[in-house]
Amino acid sequence: MIIDGVRWWARNNPDRTAIVFDGADEVDYATLDRWTDGAARRLAGAGVRPGDRVGFVGANSLEWIVSAIGALKLGAVAVPFNNRFTAAEFRYQLGDAEPVAVVADGHARSTMADAVGDAPIALLPMESFAEQRPQPDSAPADPLPPTPVAPDDVAIIVYTSGTTSEPKGVTITHRGFVSFVTEFAVTEPVMRPGGRIIYVLSMSGMPGLPWHVLHPLTRGMTLFYERGFHAASMLRRIADRRIEVACGVPLLFEQMSATPEFATADLSCLRLATVAGARVSPDNLRQWLDKGVLLRQSYGMTELHGLSSMNPVDEAVVHPEAIGRGSVFTPHRVVRDDGSECRPGEEGEIVARGPSITPGYWRKPDATAAAWRDGWFRTGDLGVADESGLIRMVDRMKDLIISGGYNIAPSEIENVIAELPGVDEVCVIPVDDARFGETPAAIVHGDAAPDGAAVAAHCRTSLAGYKVPRYVIHHSDPLPRTASGKIARRLVRDLYPDVPGTHPRIREESR
Repeated sequence: MIIDGVRWWARNNPDRTAIVFDGADEVDYATLDRWTDGAARRLAGAGVRPGDRVGFVGANSLEWIVSAIGALKLGAVAVPFNNRFTAAEFRYQLGDAEPVAVVADGHARSTMADAVGDAPIALLPMESFAEQRPQPDSAPADPLPPTPVAPDDVAIIVYTSGTTSEPKGVTITHRGFVSFVTEFAVTEPVMRPGGRIIYVLSMSGMPGLPWHVLHPLTRGMTLFYERGFHAASMLRRIADRRIEVACGVPLLFEQMSATPEFATADLSCLRLATVAGARVSPDNLRQWLDKGVLLRQSYGMTELHGLSSMNPVDEAVVHPEAIGRGSVFTPHRVVRDDGSECRPGEEGEIVARGPSITPGYWRKPDATAAAWRDGWFRTGDLGVADESGLIRMVDRMKDLIISGGYNIAPSEIENVIAELPGVDEVCVIPVDDARFGETPAAIVHGDAAPDGAAVAAHCRTSLAGYKVPRYVIHHSDPLPRTASGKIARRLVRDLYPDVPGTHPRIREESR
């Protein structure tokens, strides 16, 4: 079962610190086990049963983790939601997952209540799960009886953006999670009992509950879990608490290296530092190398359990742009449209197979079938392999915009903008952003199209803030199209190679 690791370490190393929240609040494994048992009983009292879906939405907190593990102890399915979403964005996922309950913090609760409406979903305050925290002198309650689950039962559903406006729920099974933990143990021995790992990003996606919470807790590590990302604070935490593992988007490492403290920080403790979601710049790679830290380019996606390939240590300096060759049980290949292997240097689609890859999308059999071919998962990403099989990612076939670690589907923004009177065509493209790596820009065609401020205001009514375009460009001619009649997104990008340098920003970055 996906939470068996918490029970194991509570029995065998009860006093070991499991989580340090925001640098101060420490929870050992015994306390975490008892606390999550109490959370499970609370959820059972609210009607949660094995197999039921339970949603979680809120800012980083111990109660977020505790309530989610409590649900998993019942054999329920945990569904992380994005706390930046609007009610309209929540409604689709609520209708798709059909949770019996949603645990929401004070900031997200009113928006979630609006989304829930009259649906028969219990809305539980996340903060109230602090009440189940055992006091040091309290007598332990009887352990929660194990809930029987089958290895292939779904444990977690993580929603991911795609090329359509409908998010897909990626299913994670108990067997798939254990396979991932086992594989990572083989390839990265730093992920060991007593090791130290840090997490600063949102709990809404694969990096949160599955990767940075359940993964290290299964290994008996100590998770330094922060309220959010602040470059100087994260740098100090790594140096002061001797953190060994730090994984994230290049943005985190770029902003840490830009702080005044970086020059004198002792970072010799870092043994594994990975970047994914975008390429690390050569300048930033050199800055960290000068500190004795090798940033290893990695590759993955929600369907591949977050991280499925990592640049080998001996290749990371010579070929910093490479993403590795897959992993020991999860090989990766580059193939042509017909599934045949590409020649070295020939561009093709990256495919992968292995026991930790998702078995499919929640309630989307057609999308599941389309994602697989001859036992290989089709990532939709373009890559090139060299003679040794080392892969370099070329582009995202799925056109996702990755902004500060968040995936944004251009079509979702396009559908919202297309609702506006006067908009004949719209294409959303990624543009460079100094703070978040990429940000959306909307290219709009239409003689009577509204101005940029009106477009942004309309988007804010339906989309999370990070999806609202920072640039709106009015294009006088019809947008270029492919032979099949689709807007040629790459050609549109070629028309506007330097949006930040040539067009005004219509709104400042805000999250």
